[in-house]
Amino acid sequence: MIITSIDNKKIKELCKLYDKKYRKDSDLFIVEGEHLVTEANKHGLLKEVYSLNSVDYDNVTLVSEAVMKKITSLTSIPSMIGVCKKIKEKQLGDRILILDNIQDPGNLGTIIRSAVAFSIDTIVLSCDTVDLYNPKVIRATQGMIFTSNIIVRDLIPFVKTLNEYRAKVEEEVKKAKTAAENVTQSIQNIMEQLPSADQITLEDEDLINRMGELYDCLNSYQKNLVSSDVTSNLKA
Repeated sequence: MIITSIDNKKIKELCKLYDKKYRKDSDLFIVEGEHLVTEANKHGLLKEVYSLNSVDYDNVTLVSEAVMKKITSLTSIPSMIGVCKKIKEKQLGDRILILDNIQDPGNLGTIIRSAVAFSIDTIVLSCDTVDLYNPKVIRATQGMIFTSNIIVRDLIPFVKTLNEYRAKVEEEVKKAKTAAENVTQSIQNIMEQLPSADQITLEDEDLINRMGELYDCLNSYQKNLVSSDVTSNLKA
């Protein structure tokens, strides 16, 4: 069956997704064109497809060119559009980009695309930035929106919390470094007490066991020091 009427109830509901409020209420958004539909499907976010031709997706609705013209925001009619579930937020990454009051959809999409190229793993948008799911933003990302962790926050309390977290991490790193230095010194002291390898006896077993325990402690502290990378990135 093919939908040929622009007054079709399903088509009218679909067109509402071009309205920010309806996107927010429904937790859905539209992608236009084969590339974006493919990317959405690849990331498990594609809910349904409206297409001019038969395509190999689940939940496909065929429509006429007149209907496709009605449901797209593009000047040139695409071969298909997709309805997608909004992307779930993930945990904050180590490389964070904060964007405040970006109003141009094309600029936001381009920044998101560039951020992915520079390995930014979390993008934070202010509440007054243009809607992430604006069709122009989606198109400008060229599919990179599906590979990014993008969240929307009130920036004043968010940055305050971020700075508090940074201070906490810096303190933990300082403690871990001091502890690691103490353990390293203890290992050196034990090694100075041990005879050469061909002279070690059972009487030295306690020292050797103690040195093994200290190495385990050192490895644990070194793992904690990985958070120093987080600290340096938060400073940006």
